[in-house]
Amino acid sequence: MTFKMNSFWRNVPLLATSQSLMMSSMSLILTAAALVGFSLAPDKSLATLPVAVIFIAVMLTSIPAALLMDRIGRKNGFMLATFFGMGGGAVATYGIIQADFWLFTAGGVLVGMFNGFGNYFRFAAADAVDTEHKSRAISFVMLGGVVAAIVGPNLANLTQDSIPDAPFAGSYMSIIVIYALALLALTFLKLPTAPKTSDQVTAGQGRSLVTIASQPKFIVALICAMLGYGVMSFVMTATPLAMNHHAHSFSDTSFVIQWHVLGMFAPSFVTGHLIHRFGVLKIMFVGGVMGLMCVAINLLGSSVPHYWAALTLLGISWNFLFIGSTTLLTETYAQQERGKTQAMNDFVIFTTVTISSLTAGTLQHHFGWQVINVGVVPFLIFILLCILWLGNKLRRDERFTESQLQEVLSEHEV
Repeated sequence: MTFKMNSFWRNVPLLATSQSLMMSSMSLILTAAALVGFSLAPDKSLATLPVAVIFIAVMLTSIPAALLMDRIGRKNGFMLATFFGMGGGAVATYGIIQADFWLFTAGGVLVGMFNGFGNYFRFAAADAVDTEHKSRAISFVMLGGVVAAIVGPNLANLTQDSIPDAPFAGSYMSIIVIYALALLALTFLKLPTAPKTSDQVTAGQGRSLVTIASQPKFIVALICAMLGYGVMSFVMTATPLAMNHHAHSFSDTSFVIQWHVLGMFAPSFVTGHLIHRFGVLKIMFVGGVMGLMCVAINLLGSSVPHYWAALTLLGISWNFLFIGSTTLLTETYAQQERGKTQAMNDFVIFTTVTISSLTAGTLQHHFGWQVINVGVVPFLIFILLCILWLGNKLRRDERFTESQLQEVLSEHEV
């Protein structure tokens, strides 16, 4: 226990710092990328492609990243990934200066490869502590996004004109420094290693993925994380384009995205505590309800306050669903099964996020903001139904177990 708590206080702050730097870069990109893409794209319906390719790269990197880090260690994998991020910033900057849409898009691929590794920061924290502190460790790491909410959009706003005749080239150049700082923080990590026992070596990699994935907790954790992240990405990616369509200024868009990112991560101060006190399913259910509230506000109007309130709620919805789902997922696998289980989870999630990002720009361009919002309602309702189903199943299983125990005690008394 002492080693686990020492690991908590040494590693979790470093992972939170790395998370904050990764998300600062992403919040900057999400603030600016669709607008840069719109100005450079030969076909304006491709405006969100530079964002979408980030998620495509995350999707394609998630499994190789997990398998590689199982071999070389998570610290080495994370440090290697920072060089992808710095390369992505350099390529995207050059693409903007050259007014080359496809070169700008290629920079996003490298950024996505870094994120494919960086998305395991939360699992690295959870796996480094005891069961009681897992949700808090995940929440603590996700708190890094609070810094991102302030740094990313403001940095985009401050540096958008720093390179003449190349809007946002300076913004993308600044993310090279962000990834260099992440590399510095990661050098101080000292993650615990769990040597395999002879039983584990004999058993290979534990249960099959089919067996792991057939667990009700795994199914609901994956569905809620997948659809919750997909809905968030879909609405968020379309927001800068929708605000631009309604003649809002970039500073207003930056303000809305800043509060959205703040909503994504600021609740992490209390999310772990809330899960520990009220239970993971109740917090996830609240997250789903907040998603529906976001849609309702978006459908009521298109003023800056409407965007602000809706996108803030969308961020909180994502936080409750994503941290809750990650916590629930950690209850479904053994130590030797973590690599393949986490890889499968993130691959499915970011496949969904990729599809969301790819379709958001096209649907916004051709059908408008109302269709974007109405389209996510069935997915949010399905999330709520899955949470209710699992809650009822767990209660039935608990009552059945208690009944069996009573029968055994009765037989023993006889």
